[in-house]
Amino acid sequence: MTPPLTTERPIGVISDTHGLLRPEALTLLEGCGLILHLGDVGSRDEDVTMLERLADLAPVTAVRGNIDTAPWAEALPLTRDLTVNGWRLHLVHILQEFDPATPCDAVLHGHSHKPRHQWQDGRLLFNPGAAGRRRFRLPITLGKLWADERGLRGAILHLPL
Repeated sequence: MTPPLTTERPIGVISDTHGLLRPEALTLLEGCGLILHLGDVGSRDEDVTMLERLADLAPVTAVRGNIDTAPWAEALPLTRDLTVNGWRLHLVHILQEFDPATPCDAVLHGHSHKPRHQWQDGRLLFNPGAAGRRRFRLPITLGKLWADERGLRGAILHLPL
C-alpha cells in the first residue's frame, strides 16, 4: 500500500485515453494536487509521453487497463489502494474485477467509457468516463474528486471539444 497522501487541491481522475491525450484534458487537470489514470493508457510510445505529460501537472498514479498488454505495461499494477486525506481509494480498470471485501471509501474505475458518480453500499463508485477517442456516442469526459473534512465528492467534466 502506498503511504498516505495529502493534498488541499482536487484530485484529477482520467481513464481510457487509448493513446490520445487531448489538450483540453490537460487544461481541465491543471491545478490538481494528484492525477489518477484508471487504465487503457495506450501504446508504448504515447504512454510514456502521456504519463510524463500528466506528471508535469501533478504526481501521477496509474493502473493497467485491458488494452495495456505490451511489456511496458507490466510496470503498472492491476489495482492500487491509496489513502488521500484519510479517504481510502481503490483503483481498478474493470469494476467487475473489484473484490467487495476490499476496505475502501471509493472504487475508481474505467473501462466502460460511461461516466458514473454513484453511492452504493456506503461507497462511491466513480468512473470519469473516457478522455481519449470517442466510442459510439458517449461523451468525452474526465473527473475530479475532492477528499477532505467536508467529505468525498466528485464531478464529471465534459471536455470542451
